[in-house]
Amino acid sequence: MTTLIPQRSLDFLSLIPEALRPPAEGFLLVPCRNHASRIACMALCVALVAGSHRLVAQSTTPDSHTADTQSDKPREGGQPFAVGGVNTGAAHPAMLDAEHRPITAGGFVKDGPVLFQDIARQAGLTTWKHVMGTPEKKFIIEANGSGVCLLDYDNDGWLDIYLVSGSTYEAESGKTAPPHAALFHNNHDGTFTNVAEKAGVTNGRWGFGCAVADYDNDGWPDIFVSNFGKNRLYHNNHDGTFTDVAEKAGVALGNWSTGATWGDYDGDGRLDLFVPGYVHYDLANPPASGDKGVAFSFCQFRGENVSCGPRGLKGEPDHLFHNNGDGTFTDVSEKAGVADMNGYYGLTSLFVDVNNDGKLDLLVGNDSTPNYLYLNKGDGTFDDISYASGYALNENGRETATMGIAAGDYQNNGLIDLYNTTFSDDYKPLYRNEGDANFTDISYQLKIAEPTVPFLGWGDAFFDYDNDGWKDLIAANGHVYPIVDKEPWGTSFAQRPLLFHNLGGKQFELMPAVEGTALAQTYVGRGLAVGDLFNDGKLDVVINVMDGSPALLRNVSPDKHHWIEFKLIGGSKSPRDAIGATLYLTANKMRQRGDVLSGGSYASSSDPRLHFGIGDATVVDDIEVHWPSGSTEHFPAPQIDRIVTLREGQGLKP
Repeated sequence: MTTLIPQRSLDFLSLIPEALRPPAEGFLLVPCRNHASRIACMALCVALVAGSHRLVAQSTTPDSHTADTQSDKPREGGQPFAVGGVNTGAAHPAMLDAEHRPITAGGFVKDGPVLFQDIARQAGLTTWKHVMGTPEKKFIIEANGSGVCLLDYDNDGWLDIYLVSGSTYEAESGKTAPPHAALFHNNHDGTFTNVAEKAGVTNGRWGFGCAVADYDNDGWPDIFVSNFGKNRLYHNNHDGTFTDVAEKAGVALGNWSTGATWGDYDGDGRLDLFVPGYVHYDLANPPASGDKGVAFSFCQFRGENVSCGPRGLKGEPDHLFHNNGDGTFTDVSEKAGVADMNGYYGLTSLFVDVNNDGKLDLLVGNDSTPNYLYLNKGDGTFDDISYASGYALNENGRETATMGIAAGDYQNNGLIDLYNTTFSDDYKPLYRNEGDANFTDISYQLKIAEPTVPFLGWGDAFFDYDNDGWKDLIAANGHVYPIVDKEPWGTSFAQRPLLFHNLGGKQFELMPAVEGTALAQTYVGRGLAVGDLFNDGKLDVVINVMDGSPALLRNVSPDKHHWIEFKLIGGSKSPRDAIGATLYLTANKMRQRGDVLSGGSYASSSDPRLHFGIGDATVVDDIEVHWPSGSTEHFPAPQIDRIVTLREGQGLKP
């Protein structure tokens, strides 16, 4: 069996000697079967793309971010063939609307479905503002923005919102007070109150991401915050306050950490922590074009000078921390085979079971370098099947600037599919799970590729916004180069979010940006999380906005469909918060899958409760839970349109 790869899709053909290229309208015939033969299928890509990527020395010295320089990074020619600091597609023609606005900040329509309204101001969220660097974004550390986490920190049954902030050069040097993160307590009346200072979770460091989990199984959610500089691990004190225990726990690190994920990879009932590293950065000696060994081409975008990187800069290693069960963690990255010896630029990560063997696998979304997919071998180690699985590259055989990862079963066939956000001038790949951890990028087949090209995507999620039983897609967008607003490139710094409606698992429909609704508002979007903030059965969206106040997209979809949500509580052999559990719900002649996850999107965590829309059905036929301990239970059907708690060991007996 062979796979036809259209020549139009192969960006690297220009590097192949002319005599060996296929005809202008031809195809490459490539044998692509399962893991082993897919390695052969990707050999050409590896030779052209990965083979030229030099291995980079890495430092794990905790405080090295203020001591090292950028002089020990790869030179031009030592990395893949993409032009500029970011690996993206070729420059595309500008897409403008009828009023000659970039489609990323236009394309609005007067009439259409009203699905989401931004109620951040009414909810009290605009009392806080994200801060990161300077408005000019001269350096890469100023441009990536921060994540958002949804959690019920006080166990009152209502989701609260944690928003990470960056910092400023003045604050880092001690000249001014640092910006603070926000913890918005849910007041149960549609409003929120910032209690971050009282709770002790202001961070005060250059923050990028957060991930929520009950790592000590005491029944209360804790918060890991990834920073440039030392990370935070906020342990929940059960009284509305937290204590930073990162140093004692051994997870502080010291340079540039990004989107972390929690999961019990070895099945011992304790949650472990994976922390990707991005760029090894020296704040006192920031990378500039032609300075300290940074090649000029790595500081360019479409021929204009921009911030340098990440290509051309030294990558920061990834870390897997094994939970010792006594409040401390051990770095087992190299032993487990996930230390990122290639020096790729990790931005986000996610523990999720992609091959249905009951063991959590590991995804790492890398910026401008191949993505990682590590398959859990069940012995404390992982098998790197990134290329063999089809997840390392996109359909074009090209690495992408992956910013966010969404995981969900959009076909309702029991398999986890993946959607990655990427840079502008590039489409956003949807990887369909073919089974046995084989993935195929089918964005063009689903007709969702072209509309995304001008957008620079960040946080994303699969979620069923209209409760019809099919998982839809949403993505936050926003550029990293302010200069785009001055150029005729058809993109913009602030961009509108994109919502794709799932049409029965066969296609996705881009929902219109109706004037006066949240889909027609522009944000410099970064982290994104979804959850039922008002306990009304409709999933809402929170976006952390670069240098601005957050957006709270309240779900006002007019559908009258039914729903049900589940809070899972693990038993003595599972994590207490059931991270890693999978629930299969049968209703309305469909069998849906939901996974309890921590991490993913862009450096964010969504509602840990599992939400299912069931359309017009009025009963649930079956509930089947696969617990992290390895046990499987069925539960009696509860009443619908409510939130239900399921405890391991209390299901129906066989």
